[in-house]
Amino acid sequence: MNNIAIDAENLTKKFSDIIALDNLTLQVSKGEIFSLVGPDGAGKSTFIRICCGILPQTSGDIKIFDLKWSLNRKEIKNKIGYLSQRFSLYGDLTVDENINFFAEIHNKKNYQKAKEELLEFTHLTKFRDTFAEYLSGGMKQKLALACCLIHNPQLLLLDEPTVGVDPVSRREFWKILSELLKTGMTILMATPYLDEAERCNRVALIDKGKILVCDIPQKIKQYIKDRLYEVISSNIRSLYYALLAEKDIINVQMFGDRLHITTNQEVDSDILINILSKYQVSILSVREIVPSMEDVFIAMTKKQTNGK
Repeated sequence: MNNIAIDAENLTKKFSDIIALDNLTLQVSKGEIFSLVGPDGAGKSTFIRICCGILPQTSGDIKIFDLKWSLNRKEIKNKIGYLSQRFSLYGDLTVDENINFFAEIHNKKNYQKAKEELLEFTHLTKFRDTFAEYLSGGMKQKLALACCLIHNPQLLLLDEPTVGVDPVSRREFWKILSELLKTGMTILMATPYLDEAERCNRVALIDKGKILVCDIPQKIKQYIKDRLYEVISSNIRSLYYALLAEKDIINVQMFGDRLHITTNQEVDSDILINILSKYQVSILSVREIVPSMEDVFIAMTKKQTNGK
């Protein structure tokens, strides 16, 4: 039995001269939460919209539960729930009315019990008579999610659902996703947040329409084979610009009051300290660290840009 929920092969999407997806091949397994991570313009939303049948691909193939959109539109539509990047529900309808509307769009019969369960599940019961336009950002997203789930889809497609949402609501949203995962639902989520990606079963880092790497989060962190150091200095900005010209420094990034410095394997902490000492800047701390997902993404996008 096929265990693949989304199967994209050599998928390309062009908008005039702009290549949004570049020969992309990707598989999402049934029952997993899969994260598509990248900056604005990377191709995340384009891929999700093609999965939803909203956009046609320019070339390549995509199957949803082994079905093609061109031949099985109605069947696929009933299997997926889609939460768009922007809040797209009706502000002049109440929470209750919005869910009712989406249930009827999907020809859902006798959905009152399911609606009550969803309201309780998303903690929206006491707001059921509130007009959607008066909800907070986090509650709007939970309402949008409830509307996506009212027809009981097998695949949930989320396009940056937590962007602009406060930290507490973001945490609650993830609790809801965790509970959905226990039911066997498949979730594909596009996000610019690398910390969210670490909560997923698998992650694909995407940039300029290409998949840079696809693996479980723990293995992605091992893709950097060079040494990574965290440096804290009294004059972090000056040190950052100075190190950009150092031939033994592969990459340097500022993270608040500290630097992440990537060197080759031959540069140990003593050698790095000698390099830093040339700049007569007070160094408060130097320590070798394990790469984060962000470190890997920065390294891989730089490698792609340099063509190495």
